[in-house]
Amino acid sequence: MQILDLIQWPAMAVTVAASWYVASTAKARRNVGFWLFIVSNVLWVVWGVHARAYALIALQVCLAIMNVRGARKNDPAR
Repeated sequence: MQILDLIQWPAMAVTVAASWYVASTAKARRNVGFWLFIVSNVLWVVWGVHARAYALIALQVCLAIMNVRGARKNDPAR
C-alpha cells in the first residue's frame, strides 16, 4: 500500500470532526468546523488525484466553495 493510499483515513477523520464542530450552537466552534471541512476537502483532493477519482475531486471543489460560503456567513463581523 502506498503512502498516498493512507490519506483517505485522516481525510475521513477530519471530515467527521468537522461535522461535529459545524453542528455546534457556538459560532466559534462552527467556524472551526467549516475550516476543518476545508482541510478535509484538500486531503480528499490529494487522495482523489492519486486514485484518479475525478468525480470525487469535482465534489470536493464544490463542497469547499460551500464551506467557504458557510464560514463567511458564520463570521460574526458580517
